Formats: sequence, structure tokens, C-alpha cells
Amino acid sequence: MIDFMTQVQRLQFFWNTFGNHDLSFYKVYVQCSAITKEDYKTITGQDYDMV
Repeated sequence: MIDFMTQVQRLQFFWNTFGNHDLSFYKVYVQCSAITKEDYKTITGQDYDMV
């Protein structure tokens, strides 16, 4: 199932299914340019610059 998902979809899956709500985990993906700040907000509901 995860093979055909985008990075954002995978992270949303982890957020929703496994309850991984550690914001620093997702912040690393922004720092590595794997997702955008807008993607971060979509996944976490938080503004990237506010955390």
C-alpha cells in the first residue's frame, strides 16, 4: 500500500494511523526538502514557522 503513496501521503498516514504527533519528526522532512512548509501544515495542522 505504501509503495504508491507520495511522501506527503505517507506522512499523513503515519500522523492519522499511528498517532505520530511529534512535530520535530515532520520538521526534519521540511529541512531536507522532502516536503514543503505547506505540506507540513497539511499534515500537522501547525504552521512550520511557529514551531
